[in-house]
Amino acid sequence: MREIVFDTETTGFTFGDDRMVEIGCVELVNRCETGRTFHAYFHPERTMPPGAFAIHGLSDVFLSDKPRFHAVADELIAFIGDAPLIAHNASFDFGFLNGELGRCGRDAVCTTRMIDTLAIAKQRHPGAKLSLDALCSRYGIDRSHRVVHGALLDAQLLAQVYVELRGGRQIGLSLVSDLIADTVMANTTTPRTVRPPRQFAASDAELAAHAAFMTKVKNPIWGAAASG
Repeated sequence: MREIVFDTETTGFTFGDDRMVEIGCVELVNRCETGRTFHAYFHPERTMPPGAFAIHGLSDVFLSDKPRFHAVADELIAFIGDAPLIAHNASFDFGFLNGELGRCGRDAVCTTRMIDTLAIAKQRHPGAKLSLDALCSRYGIDRSHRVVHGALLDAQLLAQVYVELRGGRQIGLSLVSDLIADTVMANTTTPRTVRPPRQFAASDAELAAHAAFMTKVKNPIWGAAASG
């Protein structure tokens, strides 16, 4: 199962006067990160309000040479495909994503694909603090490098939180699935050989050597147990 965890940074709270300035996406397959990501900054075609700058640190000067959303839209659409989209307070991020898609003539992402980690967290931890920082602290996820908000970093942290909200990392204790392996192989520039698992068994000579060694052990505890 392929899912995309994503986060956005914006100039404010409501699409229209406000615009998206950054998006970060992380691919999960069977709720394991594959290493594939999508990340882009956008020129918002307006100035950055001081309040928004204080949150993410993206200045007018930094964004001045970044592409407009429409220039990257097709690449983003190709990356997310038809996968469910996971975000924290997802209606906010969906509002800006679909606003930008509509503004450049692309189809909106259907909200039936929306998974809101905030809603899941409210069910799992009623009455608790449910910010991304608070959930990282609850689940022991290192966020020491999160000085300001950043879309890709926050999506990577949220991917770990999402796995915990869905049951924890024990779901990944089995060997990496063929689907994940194929995804990683398809997106690496270094050819890799996938080898079948090795079977380890002692040879007849090794078994004979072991038996001979065991006869030299004086008063073995397993012998006393057998005689008792």
